[in-house]
Amino acid sequence: MRTRLSICRKKASYRTQDDALAAILASELDLRLYRCDRCWQFHLTSRRKGKRLPKLTG
Repeated sequence: MRTRLSICRKKASYRTQDDALAAILASELDLRLYRCDRCWQFHLTSRRKGKRLPKLTG
C-alpha cells in the first residue's frame, strides 16, 4: 500500500536508517521504521499488521 502524501508530510523524516533506529531507541514506544515510497526517507510506525521486517544495512 502506498503512503498518502498528506501522511508523509505530517511524519518526522529521517535521512538514514541509522538516524531512524536512534529515534526508535530513544523512544519508549514499540516502533518500526520503513522507507517511504513518496519521499524515499525513513519514517516510524507502530503498525504491525502485514508489515515485514526491513533488511538492516550496515
